[in-house]
Amino acid sequence: MSGQEKKAIMTTSNGAPLPAEGLTASATAGPNGPIVLSDFALIDHLAHFDRERIPERVVHAKGAGAFGYFETTADISDVCSAKLFSAVGKRTPVAARFSTVGGESGSSDTVRDPRGFAVKFYTEEGNWDLVGNNTPIFFIRDPILFPSFIHTQKRHPSTHLKDADMFWDFISLRPETTHQVSFLFSDRGIPDGYRHMNGYGSHTFQNTNAKGEVSFVKYHFKTDQGIRNLPVDEAAKLASSNPDYAIQDLYEAIARKEYPTWTMYIQVMSEAMAEAQLARGFNPFDVTKVWSHRNFPLREVGKLVLHRNPPNYFADVEQLAFAPSHFVPGIDASPDKMLQGRLFSYADTHRHRLGVNYQQIPVNQPIAPPQTYQRDGAMTVTGNMGGAPNYFPNSAGGPSFLVGLAQATSKVPSARVMKYSTKDDDNFSQCGDFYRKVLSEDARTRLVDNIAGNLVAAKPTIQERAIANFTAADKEYGQRIATKIAELRKAGGSPHASRAATAPLNPPRSTGYVPAPPTEGSHPRL
Repeated sequence: MSGQEKKAIMTTSNGAPLPAEGLTASATAGPNGPIVLSDFALIDHLAHFDRERIPERVVHAKGAGAFGYFETTADISDVCSAKLFSAVGKRTPVAARFSTVGGESGSSDTVRDPRGFAVKFYTEEGNWDLVGNNTPIFFIRDPILFPSFIHTQKRHPSTHLKDADMFWDFISLRPETTHQVSFLFSDRGIPDGYRHMNGYGSHTFQNTNAKGEVSFVKYHFKTDQGIRNLPVDEAAKLASSNPDYAIQDLYEAIARKEYPTWTMYIQVMSEAMAEAQLARGFNPFDVTKVWSHRNFPLREVGKLVLHRNPPNYFADVEQLAFAPSHFVPGIDASPDKMLQGRLFSYADTHRHRLGVNYQQIPVNQPIAPPQTYQRDGAMTVTGNMGGAPNYFPNSAGGPSFLVGLAQATSKVPSARVMKYSTKDDDNFSQCGDFYRKVLSEDARTRLVDNIAGNLVAAKPTIQERAIANFTAADKEYGQRIATKIAELRKAGGSPHASRAATAPLNPPRSTGYVPAPPTEGSHPRL
Protein backbone atom coordinates (compact mmCIF):
# COMPACT_ATOMS: atom_id res chain seq x y z
CA MET A 1 0.00 0.00 0.00
CA SER A 2 1.97 2.93 -1.36
CA GLY A 3 2.19 5.95 0.96
CA GLN A 4 0.12 4.25 3.62
CA GLU A 5 0.91 2.10 6.62
CA LYS A 6 0.46 -1.57 5.82
CA LYS A 7 -2.63 -3.06 7.43
CA ALA A 8 -2.24 -5.93 9.87
CA ILE A 9 -3.51 -9.32 8.67
CA MET A 10 -6.30 -10.92 10.70
CA THR A 11 -5.31 -14.31 12.12
CA THR A 12 -6.46 -17.07 14.45
CA SER A 13 -4.95 -17.25 17.92
CA ASN A 14 -2.15 -19.48 16.62
CA GLY A 15 -1.23 -16.86 14.02
CA ALA A 16 -2.72 -18.43 10.87
CA PRO A 17 -4.15 -15.85 8.44
CA LEU A 18 -7.91 -15.79 7.90
CA PRO A 19 -9.70 -15.42 4.55
CA ALA A 20 -11.97 -12.49 3.74
CA GLU A 21 -14.98 -14.21 5.37
CA GLY A 22 -12.92 -15.24 8.39
CA LEU A 23 -14.98 -13.50 11.09
CA THR A 24 -18.14 -12.81 9.13
CA ALA A 25 -19.23 -16.33 8.10
CA SER A 26 -19.05 -19.77 9.71
CA ALA A 27 -18.14 -22.91 7.74
CA THR A 28 -21.26 -24.97 7.02
CA ALA A 29 -22.18 -28.11 5.06
CA GLY A 30 -23.68 -26.22 2.14
CA PRO A 31 -25.22 -22.75 2.29
CA ASN A 32 -28.06 -23.91 4.56
CA GLY A 33 -26.39 -26.82 6.31
CA PRO A 34 -25.14 -27.23 9.87
CA ILE A 35 -21.89 -25.73 11.11
CA VAL A 36 -18.90 -28.06 11.00
CA LEU A 37 -16.62 -28.75 13.96
CA SER A 38 -13.58 -28.29 11.75
CA ASP A 39 -14.14 -24.51 11.59
CA PHE A 40 -11.31 -23.65 13.97
CA ALA A 41 -11.70 -19.90 13.41
CA LEU A 42 -15.25 -20.10 14.77
CA ILE A 43 -14.38 -22.39 17.69
CA ASP A 44 -11.28 -20.33 18.51
CA HIS A 45 -13.30 -17.09 18.47
CA LEU A 46 -16.24 -18.37 20.53
CA ALA A 47 -14.13 -20.27 23.05
CA HIS A 48 -12.07 -17.20 23.83
CA PHE A 49 -15.18 -15.02 24.05
CA ASP A 50 -16.70 -17.48 26.55
CA ARG A 51 -13.66 -17.00 28.77
CA GLU A 52 -12.82 -13.33 28.31
CA ARG A 53 -14.14 -12.31 31.73
CA ILE A 54 -12.10 -13.05 34.82
CA PRO A 55 -13.63 -12.86 38.31
CA GLU A 56 -14.04 -9.27 39.37
CA ARG A 57 -12.41 -8.09 42.56
CA VAL A 58 -14.43 -8.91 45.67
CA VAL A 59 -13.89 -5.32 46.81
CA HIS A 60 -12.69 -2.37 44.71
CA ALA A 61 -14.29 -4.04 41.69
CA LYS A 62 -14.74 -0.84 39.69
CA GLY A 63 -11.96 1.62 39.13
CA ALA A 64 -9.76 3.72 36.88
CA GLY A 65 -6.04 3.44 36.24
CA ALA A 66 -3.22 5.54 34.85
CA PHE A 67 0.56 5.58 34.58
CA GLY A 68 3.21 8.13 35.38
CA TYR A 69 6.13 8.68 37.71
CA PHE A 70 7.09 9.57 41.24
CA GLU A 71 9.80 12.21 41.67
CA THR A 72 11.65 12.50 44.97
CA THR A 73 11.81 16.15 45.99
CA ALA A 74 13.28 15.93 49.50
CA ASP A 75 15.94 13.90 51.30
CA ILE A 76 14.48 11.35 53.72
CA SER A 77 17.56 9.11 53.93
CA ASP A 78 17.52 9.56 57.72
CA VAL A 79 14.23 7.65 57.73
CA CYS A 80 14.29 5.24 54.78
CA SER A 81 16.99 3.51 52.73
CA ALA A 82 14.71 2.54 49.82
CA LYS A 83 16.46 3.42 46.56
CA LEU A 84 13.49 5.24 45.07
CA PHE A 85 14.12 7.93 47.74
CA SER A 86 17.93 7.87 47.31
CA ALA A 87 18.36 11.19 45.49
CA VAL A 88 16.42 14.40 45.05
CA GLY A 89 15.17 14.53 41.46
CA LYS A 90 15.08 10.76 41.02
CA ARG A 91 12.05 9.52 39.06
CA THR A 92 10.44 6.10 39.48
CA PRO A 93 7.77 4.82 37.07
CA VAL A 94 4.39 4.13 38.68
CA ALA A 95 0.97 2.71 37.98
CA ALA A 96 -2.03 3.96 39.96
CA ARG A 97 -5.55 2.66 40.38
CA PHE A 98 -8.49 4.46 42.01
CA SER A 99 -11.73 2.68 42.83
CA THR A 100 -14.97 2.53 44.71
CA VAL A 101 -15.06 -0.17 47.38
CA GLY A 102 -18.41 -1.85 47.87
CA GLY A 103 -20.08 -1.84 44.45
CA GLU A 104 -19.86 -4.27 41.58
CA SER A 105 -18.03 -3.55 38.34
CA GLY A 106 -21.11 -1.93 36.80
CA SER A 107 -21.97 0.28 39.77
CA SER A 108 -21.90 4.06 39.86
CA ASP A 109 -18.78 6.15 40.50
CA THR A 110 -20.72 8.73 42.53
CA VAL A 111 -22.08 6.67 45.41
CA ARG A 112 -21.19 7.34 49.04
CA ASP A 113 -18.31 4.95 49.54
CA PRO A 114 -14.63 5.04 50.45
CA ARG A 115 -12.31 5.26 47.45
CA GLY A 116 -9.30 3.04 46.91
CA PHE A 117 -5.98 4.79 46.22
CA ALA A 118 -3.25 2.32 45.17
CA VAL A 119 0.18 3.08 43.69
CA LYS A 120 2.70 0.58 42.29
CA PHE A 121 6.29 1.88 42.25
CA TYR A 122 8.46 0.02 39.70
CA THR A 123 11.80 0.40 41.50
CA GLU A 124 15.16 -1.16 40.70
CA GLU A 125 14.82 -3.15 43.92
CA GLY A 126 11.44 -4.61 42.93
CA ASN A 127 7.87 -3.40 43.05
CA TRP A 128 6.55 -1.53 46.07
CA ASP A 129 2.77 -1.38 46.35
CA LEU A 130 1.27 1.30 48.58
CA VAL A 131 -2.36 0.23 48.82
CA GLY A 132 -4.64 2.61 50.68
CA ASN A 133 -7.80 4.70 50.58
CA ASN A 134 -8.89 8.32 50.37
CA THR A 135 -9.27 8.40 54.15
CA PRO A 136 -6.47 8.24 56.72
CA ILE A 137 -8.37 5.70 58.85
CA PHE A 138 -10.44 2.54 58.43
CA PHE A 139 -13.60 1.01 59.92
CA ILE A 140 -12.07 -1.85 61.90
CA ARG A 141 -8.72 -2.65 63.48
CA ASP A 142 -8.76 -6.46 63.49
CA PRO A 143 -8.65 -8.31 60.13
CA ILE A 144 -10.82 -11.20 61.29
CA LEU A 145 -13.76 -8.77 61.10
CA PHE A 146 -13.05 -7.79 57.49
CA PRO A 147 -15.11 -10.48 55.67
CA SER A 148 -18.12 -9.71 57.86
CA PHE A 149 -17.73 -5.97 57.31
CA ILE A 150 -17.57 -6.39 53.52
CA HIS A 151 -20.57 -8.71 53.53
CA THR A 152 -22.59 -5.89 55.08
CA GLN A 153 -21.62 -3.64 52.16
CA LYS A 154 -22.78 -6.19 49.60
CA ARG A 155 -26.17 -7.82 49.01
CA HIS A 156 -28.46 -9.62 51.44
CA PRO A 157 -28.17 -13.39 50.96
CA SER A 158 -31.95 -13.80 50.74
CA THR A 159 -33.23 -10.71 48.94
CA HIS A 160 -30.06 -9.98 46.92
CA LEU A 161 -30.64 -6.31 47.75
CA LYS A 162 -28.53 -3.77 49.59
CA ASP A 163 -29.79 -3.77 53.16
CA ALA A 164 -29.61 -0.94 55.71
CA ASP A 165 -30.17 -3.36 58.59
CA MET A 166 -27.08 -5.38 57.63
CA PHE A 167 -24.89 -2.29 57.44
CA TRP A 168 -26.05 -0.52 60.59
CA ASP A 169 -26.38 -3.73 62.62
CA PHE A 170 -22.68 -4.45 62.17
CA ILE A 171 -21.65 -0.79 62.50
CA SER A 172 -23.58 -0.30 65.73
CA LEU A 173 -22.23 -3.53 67.24
CA ARG A 174 -18.62 -2.56 66.48
CA PRO A 175 -18.14 0.93 67.97
CA GLU A 176 -14.62 1.29 66.53
CA THR A 177 -16.35 2.01 63.19
CA THR A 178 -17.79 5.32 64.49
CA HIS A 179 -14.79 7.43 63.40
CA GLN A 180 -14.63 6.18 59.80
CA VAL A 181 -18.42 6.18 59.43
CA SER A 182 -18.36 9.87 60.32
CA PHE A 183 -15.78 10.47 57.58
CA LEU A 184 -17.86 8.43 55.14
CA PHE A 185 -21.05 10.40 55.73
CA SER A 186 -19.27 13.76 55.67
CA ASP A 187 -18.78 15.76 52.47
CA ARG A 188 -15.69 13.69 51.62
CA GLY A 189 -17.83 10.56 51.32
CA ILE A 190 -18.55 11.49 47.68
CA PRO A 191 -15.39 12.90 46.03
CA ASP A 192 -15.74 14.82 42.77
CA GLY A 193 -13.88 12.25 40.68
CA TYR A 194 -10.50 10.79 41.53
CA ARG A 195 -8.34 13.85 40.81
CA HIS A 196 -9.82 15.90 43.64
CA MET A 197 -9.25 13.57 46.58
CA ASN A 198 -6.31 12.77 48.83
CA GLY A 199 -4.78 9.33 49.20
CA TYR A 200 -3.41 7.67 52.30
CA GLY A 201 -1.42 4.55 53.02
CA SER A 202 -3.67 4.57 56.12
CA HIS A 203 -1.60 1.97 57.96
CA THR A 204 1.56 2.54 59.95
CA PHE A 205 4.64 1.16 58.16
CA GLN A 206 8.11 0.40 59.43
CA ASN A 207 10.96 2.19 57.65
CA THR A 208 14.66 1.50 58.14
CA ASN A 209 17.57 3.75 57.18
CA ALA A 210 21.04 2.69 56.00
CA LYS A 211 22.25 2.53 59.60
CA GLY A 212 19.55 0.04 60.51
CA GLU A 213 17.60 2.57 62.57
CA VAL A 214 13.86 1.95 62.64
CA SER A 215 11.11 4.57 62.29
CA PHE A 216 7.36 4.16 62.00
CA VAL A 217 5.81 6.05 59.10
CA LYS A 218 2.43 7.04 57.70
CA TYR A 219 2.22 8.01 54.00
CA HIS A 220 -0.06 10.78 52.72
CA PHE A 221 -0.81 11.96 49.16
CA LYS A 222 -2.32 15.46 49.07
CA THR A 223 -4.07 16.34 45.81
CA ASP A 224 -2.56 19.36 44.05
CA GLN A 225 -5.89 19.90 42.28
CA GLY A 226 -7.58 20.74 45.59
CA ILE A 227 -10.24 18.79 47.48
CA ARG A 228 -13.61 18.84 45.74
CA ASN A 229 -16.71 16.85 46.66
CA LEU A 230 -20.11 16.30 45.06
CA PRO A 231 -23.34 17.49 46.70
CA VAL A 232 -25.73 14.61 47.43
CA ASP A 233 -28.32 15.66 44.83
CA GLU A 234 -25.74 16.12 42.06
CA ALA A 235 -24.13 12.76 42.86
CA ALA A 236 -27.55 11.08 42.63
CA LYS A 237 -28.20 12.62 39.20
CA LEU A 238 -24.78 11.55 37.92
CA ALA A 239 -25.39 8.01 39.16
CA SER A 240 -28.07 7.67 36.49
CA SER A 241 -26.87 10.06 33.79
CA ASN A 242 -23.16 9.13 33.86
CA PRO A 243 -22.31 6.24 36.22
CA ASP A 244 -18.73 6.24 34.85
CA TYR A 245 -18.18 9.89 35.76
CA ALA A 246 -14.93 9.45 37.72
CA ILE A 247 -13.33 7.09 35.19
CA GLN A 248 -14.19 9.46 32.36
CA ASP A 249 -12.96 12.51 34.25
CA LEU A 250 -9.52 11.00 34.92
CA TYR A 251 -9.10 9.63 31.40
CA GLU A 252 -10.13 12.84 29.66
CA ALA A 253 -8.01 15.08 31.92
CA ILE A 254 -4.89 13.07 31.03
CA ALA A 255 -5.88 13.04 27.36
CA ARG A 256 -6.09 16.86 27.53
CA LYS A 257 -2.61 16.87 29.11
CA GLU A 258 -4.03 18.26 32.35
CA TYR A 259 -1.94 15.78 34.28
CA PRO A 260 -3.14 15.24 37.87
CA THR A 261 -0.48 15.38 40.58
CA TRP A 262 -0.27 14.66 44.30
CA THR A 263 2.41 15.64 46.81
CA MET A 264 3.58 12.82 49.06
CA TYR A 265 4.23 13.51 52.73
CA ILE A 266 5.20 11.30 55.62
CA GLN A 267 4.62 11.41 59.35
CA VAL A 268 7.49 9.89 61.33
CA MET A 269 7.55 8.35 64.80
CA SER A 270 10.67 6.84 66.34
CA GLU A 271 10.59 3.53 68.19
CA ALA A 272 11.00 5.38 71.48
CA MET A 273 8.11 7.69 70.61
CA ALA A 274 5.93 4.71 69.71
CA GLU A 275 6.68 3.06 73.05
CA ALA A 276 5.85 6.31 74.83
CA GLN A 277 2.54 6.58 72.97
CA LEU A 278 1.64 3.01 73.91
CA ALA A 279 2.51 3.71 77.56
CA ARG A 280 0.09 6.67 77.49
CA GLY A 281 -2.70 4.46 76.12
CA PHE A 282 -2.51 5.55 72.46
CA ASN A 283 -1.81 2.73 69.97
CA PRO A 284 0.05 4.18 66.95
CA PHE A 285 -0.64 0.94 65.05
CA ASP A 286 -4.44 1.29 65.29
CA VAL A 287 -5.74 2.06 61.80
CA THR A 288 -9.00 3.50 63.19
CA LYS A 289 -7.03 6.51 64.48
CA VAL A 290 -4.94 9.33 63.03
CA TRP A 291 -1.64 10.66 64.34
CA SER A 292 -1.56 14.23 65.60
CA HIS A 293 -0.12 16.54 62.94
CA ARG A 294 1.06 18.84 65.70
CA ASN A 295 3.14 16.16 67.39
CA PHE A 296 4.09 14.38 64.17
CA PRO A 297 4.12 17.03 61.42
CA LEU A 298 3.88 16.26 57.71
CA ARG A 299 7.21 16.06 55.96
CA GLU A 300 7.36 16.41 52.16
CA VAL A 301 8.85 13.52 50.18
CA GLY A 302 7.99 13.88 46.51
CA LYS A 303 5.52 14.30 43.70
CA LEU A 304 3.21 11.74 42.07
CA VAL A 305 2.42 12.61 38.43
CA LEU A 306 0.02 10.69 36.15
CA HIS A 307 0.56 11.51 32.48
CA ARG A 308 -0.36 8.38 30.48
CA ASN A 309 -3.66 6.60 30.01
CA PRO A 310 -3.71 2.80 29.77
CA PRO A 311 -3.46 1.56 26.15
CA ASN A 312 -5.87 -1.27 27.04
CA TYR A 313 -8.08 -1.27 30.12
CA PHE A 314 -8.22 -5.02 30.66
CA ALA A 315 -4.50 -5.63 30.19
CA ASP A 316 -3.33 -2.62 32.17
CA VAL A 317 -6.00 -1.93 34.80
CA GLU A 318 -8.20 -5.00 35.27
CA GLN A 319 -5.08 -7.19 35.54
CA LEU A 320 -3.15 -4.63 37.60
CA ALA A 321 -2.59 -6.34 40.96
CA PHE A 322 -1.58 -4.56 44.16
CA ALA A 323 -0.58 -6.23 47.42
CA PRO A 324 0.49 -4.52 50.66
CA SER A 325 3.00 -7.36 51.10
CA HIS A 326 5.01 -6.13 48.10
CA PHE A 327 7.76 -4.23 49.91
CA VAL A 328 11.29 -3.18 48.95
CA PRO A 329 14.35 -2.94 51.24
CA GLY A 330 13.88 -0.08 53.68
CA ILE A 331 10.07 -0.41 53.88
CA ASP A 332 8.29 -3.11 55.84
CA ALA A 333 5.19 -3.93 57.86
CA SER A 334 4.50 -2.62 61.35
CA PRO A 335 2.48 -4.45 64.04
CA ASP A 336 -0.70 -2.84 62.65
CA LYS A 337 -3.18 -5.76 62.89
CA MET A 338 -5.19 -4.83 59.81
CA LEU A 339 -2.01 -4.48 57.77
CA GLN A 340 -0.80 -7.85 59.02
CA GLY A 341 -4.02 -9.47 57.75
CA ARG A 342 -3.78 -7.73 54.38
CA LEU A 343 -0.25 -9.06 53.86
CA PHE A 344 -1.80 -12.46 53.19
CA SER A 345 -5.20 -11.58 51.80
CA TYR A 346 -4.33 -9.44 48.78
CA ALA A 347 -1.72 -11.70 47.18
CA ASP A 348 -3.94 -14.71 47.86
CA THR A 349 -6.82 -12.96 46.08
CA HIS A 350 -4.64 -12.35 43.02
CA ARG A 351 -3.61 -16.01 42.89
CA HIS A 352 -7.30 -16.90 42.78
CA ARG A 353 -8.41 -14.17 40.36
CA LEU A 354 -5.44 -13.98 37.98
CA GLY A 355 -3.49 -17.18 38.67
CA VAL A 356 -0.42 -18.14 40.62
CA ASN A 357 1.81 -16.42 38.05
CA TYR A 358 -0.02 -13.08 38.20
CA GLN A 359 3.29 -11.22 38.57
CA GLN A 360 4.33 -12.44 35.11
CA ILE A 361 1.53 -10.34 33.58
CA PRO A 362 3.37 -7.42 31.93
CA VAL A 363 1.72 -4.65 33.97
CA ASN A 364 2.73 -6.43 37.19
CA GLN A 365 6.26 -7.39 36.18
CA PRO A 366 9.12 -5.77 38.10
CA ILE A 367 11.70 -3.85 36.08
CA ALA A 368 14.41 -6.41 36.84
CA PRO A 369 13.27 -10.01 36.13
CA PRO A 370 12.70 -11.87 39.41
CA GLN A 371 15.19 -14.61 40.26
CA THR A 372 13.28 -17.16 42.32
CA TYR A 373 12.99 -20.89 42.83
CA GLN A 374 9.30 -20.82 41.95
CA ARG A 375 8.42 -22.82 38.86
CA ASP A 376 5.53 -23.98 36.72
CA GLY A 377 1.84 -23.29 37.34
CA ALA A 378 -0.82 -21.96 34.99
CA MET A 379 0.17 -19.19 32.57
CA THR A 380 3.93 -19.56 32.94
CA VAL A 381 4.92 -17.28 30.06
CA THR A 382 8.40 -15.96 30.83
CA GLY A 383 10.52 -19.00 29.91
CA ASN A 384 10.17 -20.62 33.36
CA MET A 385 13.85 -19.77 34.03
CA GLY A 386 15.02 -22.34 31.50
CA GLY A 387 17.31 -25.00 32.88
CA ALA A 388 18.35 -23.05 35.98
CA PRO A 389 18.20 -25.11 39.16
CA ASN A 390 14.84 -25.18 40.93
CA TYR A 391 16.23 -25.98 44.36
CA PHE A 392 18.32 -24.14 46.96
CA PRO A 393 21.02 -24.37 48.13
CA ASN A 394 22.77 -25.55 44.99
CA SER A 395 26.19 -25.51 43.36
CA ALA A 396 24.82 -25.17 39.83
CA GLY A 397 24.94 -21.37 39.54
CA GLY A 398 21.42 -20.59 40.72
CA PRO A 399 20.62 -17.18 42.23
CA SER A 400 21.93 -16.58 45.72
CA PHE A 401 21.29 -14.05 48.47
CA LEU A 402 22.66 -10.50 48.38
CA VAL A 403 25.63 -10.21 50.70
CA GLY A 404 25.33 -7.28 53.10
CA LEU A 405 21.60 -6.67 52.62
CA ALA A 406 20.29 -5.48 55.97
CA GLN A 407 17.30 -7.33 57.33
CA ALA A 408 14.31 -5.49 58.68
CA THR A 409 14.15 -5.91 62.44
CA SER A 410 11.28 -5.43 64.83
CA LYS A 411 10.76 -5.92 68.53
CA VAL A 412 8.31 -8.64 69.47
CA PRO A 413 7.38 -8.61 73.16
CA SER A 414 7.33 -11.83 75.12
CA ALA A 415 3.59 -12.31 75.45
CA ARG A 416 0.99 -15.04 75.61
CA VAL A 417 -0.50 -15.92 72.21
CA MET A 418 -4.28 -15.63 72.39
CA LYS A 419 -7.15 -13.66 70.88
CA TYR A 420 -7.18 -10.14 72.34
CA SER A 421 -10.41 -8.21 71.81
CA THR A 422 -10.01 -4.56 70.80
CA LYS A 423 -13.73 -3.74 70.90
CA ASP A 424 -13.42 -1.63 74.04
CA ASP A 425 -10.34 0.38 73.02
CA ASP A 426 -10.79 4.16 72.74
CA ASN A 427 -13.38 4.23 69.94
CA PHE A 428 -14.83 7.72 70.29
CA SER A 429 -12.38 10.48 71.27
CA GLN A 430 -10.98 11.16 67.79
CA CYS A 431 -14.44 10.96 66.22
CA GLY A 432 -15.62 13.60 68.71
CA ASP A 433 -12.66 15.82 67.76
CA PHE A 434 -13.49 15.33 64.08
CA TYR A 435 -17.09 16.45 64.67
CA ARG A 436 -16.26 19.43 66.91
CA LYS A 437 -12.94 20.71 65.56
CA VAL A 438 -12.58 19.63 61.91
CA LEU A 439 -16.06 20.22 60.48
CA SER A 440 -17.74 23.59 60.07
CA GLU A 441 -21.31 24.03 61.31
CA ASP A 442 -22.66 23.62 57.77
CA ALA A 443 -20.57 20.47 57.31
CA ARG A 444 -21.87 19.09 60.63
CA THR A 445 -25.44 19.69 59.48
CA ARG A 446 -24.82 17.83 56.22
CA LEU A 447 -23.14 14.98 58.12
CA VAL A 448 -26.14 14.61 60.44
CA ASP A 449 -28.57 14.75 57.49
CA ASN A 450 -26.59 12.13 55.55
CA ILE A 451 -26.38 9.69 58.46
CA ALA A 452 -30.02 10.13 59.48
CA GLY A 453 -31.20 9.80 55.87
CA ASN A 454 -29.54 6.38 55.68
CA LEU A 455 -30.01 5.17 59.25
CA VAL A 456 -33.77 5.87 59.19
CA ALA A 457 -34.18 2.79 56.97
CA ALA A 458 -32.79 0.46 59.67
CA LYS A 459 -34.74 -1.17 62.48
CA PRO A 460 -35.43 1.03 65.55
CA THR A 461 -33.31 -1.19 67.83
CA ILE A 462 -30.36 -0.85 65.45
CA GLN A 463 -30.91 2.92 65.23
CA GLU A 464 -30.75 3.17 69.02
CA ARG A 465 -27.40 1.35 69.15
CA ALA A 466 -25.94 3.49 66.37
CA ILE A 467 -27.15 6.74 67.97
CA ALA A 468 -25.62 5.65 71.28
CA ASN A 469 -22.22 5.32 69.56
CA PHE A 470 -22.46 8.76 67.95
CA THR A 471 -23.56 10.20 71.31
CA ALA A 472 -20.51 8.65 72.96
CA ALA A 473 -18.35 10.57 70.47
CA ASP A 474 -20.22 13.82 71.07
CA LYS A 475 -23.51 14.33 72.93
CA GLU A 476 -24.78 16.96 70.49
CA TYR A 477 -23.81 14.76 67.53
CA GLY A 478 -25.99 11.88 68.72
CA GLN A 479 -28.89 14.11 69.75
CA ARG A 480 -28.99 15.82 66.36
CA ILE A 481 -29.06 12.48 64.53
CA ALA A 482 -31.89 11.25 66.79
CA THR A 483 -33.86 14.45 66.18
CA LYS A 484 -33.37 14.27 62.42
CA ILE A 485 -34.48 10.63 62.29
CA ALA A 486 -37.62 11.55 64.22
CA GLU A 487 -38.34 14.33 61.71
CA LEU A 488 -37.85 11.95 58.79
CA ARG A 489 -40.14 9.35 60.34
CA LYS A 490 -42.82 11.98 60.87
CA ALA A 491 -42.45 13.11 57.26
CA GLY A 492 -42.77 9.57 56.00
CA GLY A 493 -39.18 8.44 55.63
CA SER A 494 -35.98 9.62 53.98
CA PRO A 495 -35.97 11.03 50.44
CA HIS A 496 -32.62 9.27 49.94
CA ALA A 497 -33.53 5.85 51.40
CA SER A 498 -33.85 3.24 48.69
CA ARG A 499 -36.51 0.56 48.53
CA ALA A 500 -33.74 -1.97 48.92
CA ALA A 501 -32.67 -0.40 52.18
CA THR A 502 -36.11 -0.93 53.70
CA ALA A 503 -36.37 -4.63 52.77
CA PRO A 504 -36.93 -6.88 55.80
CA LEU A 505 -33.84 -8.66 57.05
CA ASN A 506 -35.68 -11.99 57.04
CA PRO A 507 -38.89 -13.19 55.33
CA PRO A 508 -41.99 -12.60 57.48
CA ARG A 509 -42.91 -15.48 59.79
CA SER A 510 -46.32 -14.28 60.95
CA THR A 511 -48.22 -17.11 59.20
CA GLY A 512 -46.67 -19.74 61.44
CA TYR A 513 -45.89 -21.84 58.37
CA VAL A 514 -43.16 -24.43 58.93
CA PRO A 515 -41.72 -26.05 55.79
CA ALA A 516 -42.11 -29.82 55.67
CA PRO A 517 -38.86 -31.80 55.84
CA PRO A 518 -37.69 -33.11 52.48
CA THR A 519 -38.74 -36.62 51.58
CA GLU A 520 -36.01 -39.20 51.39
CA GLY A 521 -33.94 -38.82 48.26
CA SER A 522 -35.43 -35.47 47.27
CA HIS A 523 -33.37 -32.34 46.65
CA PRO A 524 -33.35 -30.14 49.78
CA ARG A 525 -34.46 -27.12 47.71
CA LEU A 526 -37.45 -28.89 46.11
